[in-house]
Amino acid sequence: MKDQYREQYHKFGLNVVYYRKAMRITQLQLAELLDIQRSHISAIELGKVGVSFDLLFKMCEVFKV
Repeated sequence: MKDQYREQYHKFGLNVVYYRKAMRITQLQLAELLDIQRSHISAIELGKVGVSFDLLFKMCEVFKV
C-alpha cells in the first residue's frame, strides 16, 4: 500500500464498518457472506489492506449499494 493513499484506505475501512453495523452483522458473518477470512475483514476495516474489484463488487451486492 502506498503511503499517499493511506487515508483513503482508512476511510474505506470506516465505510465498511458503517455498512456492516447498519446490517447488524459481525465481522465473521460478513466474512462468511464474502467468502473470506474474518481477519481479512478486520484488516480492511482498519485500513491495512486494499480490496480487489471482485471483492469490492461482492461487498456492493451484500451492502446493497
